Parts: sequence; C-alpha cells; structure tokens
Amino acid sequence: MTPVSSGAAEPRRPVTVVPPGERGATLIADRVVAKIAAQAAREALGTLPPEAARPHATVVVHHDAARVRIHLELDYPSDIGSRCGQVRRQVVERVGALVGMDVPEVAVQVEQLHLAAAQGRTR
Repeated sequence: MTPVSSGAAEPRRPVTVVPPGERGATLIADRVVAKIAAQAAREALGTLPPEAARPHATVVVHHDAARVRIHLELDYPSDIGSRCGQVRRQVVERVGALVGMDVPEVAVQVEQLHLAAAQGRTR
C-alpha cells in the first residue's frame, strides 16, 4: 500500500544555476567519428566495383578536432585525384555537421584499384 499524503506541501529545493563552463562536456568516442567518416566516404564514392571492400576509417580526436584516415578501394581507370578530393570534402562536411568537430586533416589511402570490365580491347 502506498502512503497517503497529509496534504502538506513538501519543501522544494532552491533552483541553482550552474555556469556553462562547469556543466560538464559531451565526449564523442573516436570510433563513432570513424563510423561517420566511413559513411561519408561511401556517400562520396557512390557505386564501386562489386569486389571492392567498403571504405573504413581510423580517427584520432583531440579536443574539438578530428584527424581522419580513410582506407578505400577504387575502380580503374578513373580520376583518382578527383575522387579522393570528393571523399575529403564529404568527410569534412559530414563530420562537422553531425559531430561539430573541425577536421583539419583527411588522409585518403587507396588500398587497391579494381580493373573495370573489358571494353572491347584485347592484348
């Protein structure tokens, strides 16, 4: 059975305002930022050859900045420099928008190139 209130109001604690600098901080794990960066790389690349592995990322977070390394596989022939630039821009934009961190460095490491299907040429 629950106790019945006698009708008397319980005393309230005074509301205290804590200054913003003393409220604490939100910490976002490196692996969370890495997952966001890898997803951003997939978005930037679009379709890849069926045998290509999905991009993955490693991240080091220091204060409010994330240094990112993206590992990916591309089709060949393609404009590798342009595609890596697209990945860099997308990673910086998405990590900044979703996590609120600066991304001063995005290193793109192309692990493997996959030869496109034969286009009528033989050797």
